[in-house]
Amino acid sequence: MPLAARIRPKTFDEFVGQEHIVGEGSPIRKAIEAHALGSVILWGPAGCGKTTLGYLIAKQEDAHIEHRSAVACGIAEIRQIAKAAKLRKKKTILFLDEIHHFTRTQQDALLGYIEDGTITLIGATTENPTFSLASPLLSRCRILILKPLREEDIIKIVRRALSTLNLECSDDALHLLARWANGDARVALNALELSAQIAHPRKKIEADDVSKAMNRPLVRYDGKQDLHYDVISAFIKSVRGSDVDAALHYLARMIQAGEDPRFIARRLVILASEDIGNAEPMALLIAMTAFHVVERIGMPEAQLTLAQATIFLAASPKSNSCYLAIKRALEDLEKKPAPPVPFHLRDTYSKMIEEKVEGKPETEYLYPHDYGGWVKQSYLAENHGLSLPYYIPIPKGYEKKIKEFLDSLGNPEER
Repeated sequence: MPLAARIRPKTFDEFVGQEHIVGEGSPIRKAIEAHALGSVILWGPAGCGKTTLGYLIAKQEDAHIEHRSAVACGIAEIRQIAKAAKLRKKKTILFLDEIHHFTRTQQDALLGYIEDGTITLIGATTENPTFSLASPLLSRCRILILKPLREEDIIKIVRRALSTLNLECSDDALHLLARWANGDARVALNALELSAQIAHPRKKIEADDVSKAMNRPLVRYDGKQDLHYDVISAFIKSVRGSDVDAALHYLARMIQAGEDPRFIARRLVILASEDIGNAEPMALLIAMTAFHVVERIGMPEAQLTLAQATIFLAASPKSNSCYLAIKRALEDLEKKPAPPVPFHLRDTYSKMIEEKVEGKPETEYLYPHDYGGWVKQSYLAENHGLSLPYYIPIPKGYEKKIKEFLDSLGNPEER
């Protein structure tokens, strides 16, 4: 059996990561222990523990589990599983891996069995279920969002595996393995197994062994991998500071060191909104395009795209007004009660119900397009008590045009 299967956790206490779901005292953990969880969709990236969590739930429920891949499972097989479940005395859990591959017809075939309790569904998917699954199925399931494993989580899992293999691992190798696994425990364990074969007959795995196993060039950082964080920090600050050459220098260092290109691309996407925003709206599009290219094309070709995105973002006008705007809005909601939605802005059905009770309101919604694209009316409740304005554009780049437009409408209270 693969190492990942051999060391699969047998209890929730052995499960690493996802504390918001299985942590002691969490609502989901309590629901599982009370046999009250019901059908669920586990949504998260590869290697974050979806399959293991499904089996642990089945074990806690003392249920019979049928594990199928949605790629190969059809309606006829679902009916056979349901038929057997009706004859079984204990609960039957159908664990469907990659459930997003199910067609609408296949999903509909599950509904009746879930509804009458014949089958409890645990679906696993790497894609957003609100887009890939039909509403009737979603309404019968609870969505649990699993996060990528942190480096410290990967290290815990690898240490447990090392005890099984009766091997040691240097700190350099351990941190390198955790970082290159990029939150995927399965990748880490597969690489560990291959590293052990490369290291044989030695009983200690070194960073060079990990580098060969994961087929990446090894450019050493320091023992605690501090330089990994220092370089990405310097990279982001150089882009923010519009020093194109310095940004390219740090980008090259990360590429040469075998840094995960998706990690670099993600940081550029965040920077595009946090430090550039509407001063150059194209920055976000270019950063996101770079991210998609990295995922679809891969290295070494994607290094050109990363360089292009880095140059564009570093050479763009900077503004953190978007970052500050949402920060102010969230702080308001933390400190003050949210005001009610003004009656004239509410959903049509909601207004119809309330009109029957309270009568027709004095204020009607004014459709801006009937007035040339803008008309003065209130979009927040009177005496809302909020600390406006949230968004304060700066007179730079495209944001200068936004500022001129908003200034032409008057202050926020008058719009």
